[in-house]
Amino acid sequence: MGLFTREKETAPCEVEVSHRFESLHAHVKFLNGAVVHPGDEVLVHGTPVMAPYGEVVVEERMATITRASGLERAWTKLTGDLEMMELCEFSFSEEVTL
Repeated sequence: MGLFTREKETAPCEVEVSHRFESLHAHVKFLNGAVVHPGDEVLVHGTPVMAPYGEVVVEERMATITRASGLERAWTKLTGDLEMMELCEFSFSEEVTL
């Protein structure tokens, strides 16, 4: 991994999409043990995986992982905590707004 260069790799993956009352999620698991790091991008190939209501669909696909450059990875680590704090800026109030 270079300071300014990005590398690409392909990996087999398993895509799980759940559209149930108990759980609404989509997960990607790399079957070759690949790990995604801060700043990396993942593109899963193929048509979108759609799960009808009440079902879980699991499909095997190929994915392209674009590894962040050293500079991008460092920037993501430095600014990631600040972006997380933006997500946490909320409050609860008992007042009713009209």
